[in-house]
Amino acid sequence: MILNIDDVSVSYGEVSALRGVSLGVEEGSIVSVIGPNGAGKSTLANTVTGFRPYGGSVTYDGTEVSSVDASDLVANGLIHCTEDRDLFGYMSVEDNLELGAYRHGDGEADRLEYVYDVFPTLEERKDQNARTMSGGEQQMLAIGRALMGDPELLILDEPTLGLAPVILEDISDAIEEIREDGVTVLLCEQNVTFAMNHADHIYLLENGRIEKDGTPDDLRGDDYIRDAYLGG
Repeated sequence: MILNIDDVSVSYGEVSALRGVSLGVEEGSIVSVIGPNGAGKSTLANTVTGFRPYGGSVTYDGTEVSSVDASDLVANGLIHCTEDRDLFGYMSVEDNLELGAYRHGDGEADRLEYVYDVFPTLEERKDQNARTMSGGEQQMLAIGRALMGDPELLILDEPTLGLAPVILEDISDAIEEIREDGVTVLLCEQNVTFAMNHADHIYLLENGRIEKDGTPDDLRGDDYIRDAYLGG
């Protein structure tokens, strides 16, 4: 188990964002956490990557994440592509990508070639300022920059949010290519259909709690999931 989350609770002041959350991610798998806006998905992603204090236990590759600096987690292969993308808008596409390799200077040229293979559009626009790109292209760039860090576990927070169907296809193909290359993925995603199409195991997070979990086939057959998230 590359990631193990055990009885984790997180609060913002007196407001509980996560309540006794437990889940595991097997190496080489794609695990998705689904749920509505405000369910706690982004809080979970931030907690796993060392940006939120928590109660309980979160271990990455056997090490408690609270005992390691966030930058060292990155160096150890735990990479987080945030919902906000966090791009440097006045810098070029290629400069943004190169920044993703700051803890992995060795092999940067090979990583850049790999990212351009996954997202050919980025190579075509490598000299363009990030702020002038479409939302979908910026999402490709954010994922590409995360891949420059040579992740063992890649956390994708809402990668399909607000994207057009044609861009969804590009992101979908990229996720499958990333999986084939052996990268483990934790996918936090509101788009339940997208999650079902890619994940090996799915957890439903609502109001800070895991309410259901199972394989995509298990949850497709669940009356509540079908009515609340898949349109009946």
